[in-house]
Amino acid sequence: MTDEKKQKRPGLGSVVKSVLAAGIGVQSDKNRKDDFENGNPLVFIIAGFVGTFLFIATIATIVGFVLSNNG
Repeated sequence: MTDEKKQKRPGLGSVVKSVLAAGIGVQSDKNRKDDFENGNPLVFIIAGFVGTFLFIATIATIVGFVLSNNG
């Protein structure tokens, strides 16, 4: 493969950063384009599901804690 065809794959930190930025709506156009050009879609889909699950679990835990202390 030539240097032009070699794509730099995003690392774990880059994937997490991209998913968090996209989740709150502050993903830059440059980073979004890099993700689509160099990234594996399956990695971003799985990271999105994991991030969504962690967000829901965190909210449910906070709500459960607040309700148990008020009752």
